[in-house]
Amino acid sequence: MNEPLFTTDALRAIFSPSARLSRMLEFEAALAQVEANVGVIPKHAGDVIERHCDVSRFEVDAIEKAAQDAGNLAIPLVAALTRDVAQEDAEAGGFVHYGATSQDAIDTGLMLQLRDALVVIEADLARLSTALAGLARKHATTSIAGRTWLMHAAPTTLGVKLAAIVSALDRDRDRIASAAEHALVLQFGGAVGTLASLGDKGIAVAEALGARLGLRVPDMPWHTERDRICEIAAALGVMTATLGKLARDLALLAQSEVGEAAEPSAPGRGGSSTMPQKRNPVGASIALAASIRVPGLVATMLHAAVQEHERGLGNWPAEWETMPQIAMLAGGALRAMAAVAEGLDVDKARMAANLDITHGLIFAEAVQMALAPTLGRDAAHTLVASACRRAVEKRVHLRDILEREATIGRVLDRKALDRLFDPANYIGESRAFIERALAHHR
Repeated sequence: MNEPLFTTDALRAIFSPSARLSRMLEFEAALAQVEANVGVIPKHAGDVIERHCDVSRFEVDAIEKAAQDAGNLAIPLVAALTRDVAQEDAEAGGFVHYGATSQDAIDTGLMLQLRDALVVIEADLARLSTALAGLARKHATTSIAGRTWLMHAAPTTLGVKLAAIVSALDRDRDRIASAAEHALVLQFGGAVGTLASLGDKGIAVAEALGARLGLRVPDMPWHTERDRICEIAAALGVMTATLGKLARDLALLAQSEVGEAAEPSAPGRGGSSTMPQKRNPVGASIALAASIRVPGLVATMLHAAVQEHERGLGNWPAEWETMPQIAMLAGGALRAMAAVAEGLDVDKARMAANLDITHGLIFAEAVQMALAPTLGRDAAHTLVASACRRAVEKRVHLRDILEREATIGRVLDRKALDRLFDPANYIGESRAFIERALAHHR
């Protein structure tokens, strides 16, 4: 995946072809040193092999091309490493990749890449949620039309909308952290997951290898048990959906007919090749594109998890490009929305004006609930619904209709109606919800 628009430089570097081979070589170097330390291979062989596990010594393009015939990257990489080591020390060359299998190097290399990627993602998650939390506090009482099925429903506040996203992002962070704890583990099982080639030293080598690489050692090798990597994919998929929800809402608020919020403006950002006036929501576009693409990729990971016996045919290779794409797209969406949140332009006046574009209908529930204790909820609902229909038919403000309704007048006087048609008086537990969400965030 070489798409700068949809990811970040940091994640592109982590998942570059060179970095992929570098992480596999890190596995090979650690394996050689550990095996030398526990007496599986000669001590000098471990030192020689480690010195040669430097990606700059290899032709990345040539190894990738050779993988087309070999079936995976590890086979030509190990062959090239063996030749390189043997040129210095023929005996040491015989101990390269000793007791391991291709999947050990590839899966462990991917775990090391994902560990780096999740550090980047965690930092941007904190950046986005911090920016949104600040906006939620600032706009705790900024009234805005609540919208259900894309229609005006009842008043809410911008703070409530944003605090809900902060809460969701905090759950995303928890899910990703949990997935990382479960999934970032060593893969080391040899040919069929028994480490038989290492005799009675297999587990000792595995424990030392995990410690050296900073990866937890699982109870068993997981060549065809893919639940761990699927857990990371799913956690990133859920986060991307959260980002898509935020992006969709902000894009809708930015529509010309709504105009309640806008992405940061800067030269060259969000423009059009032909229309000088355009201020397009480019950050939202990136996040929405990711939210469209990532679910299918997560589904691919779940499909690929059904693997045969001790090594899958075609399904394991399906993961090789899919998992990095998920991480890069999710991280790109996250970075895009962090930039949007940090520079979000909020138009409070437009929000206030839009509250009245339905000529008071947005306060219908407030009136109904004020009448309900006296008239009963059903009767109040029928009465207010009838008033709303007449207001629409006559194209007048709902309050004008209500003031002429004798039944309503006996329950609500002018001052009561004044209170009901003030959005600040119908935001319920908004402040409490915001504080609860932000307290957890802190």
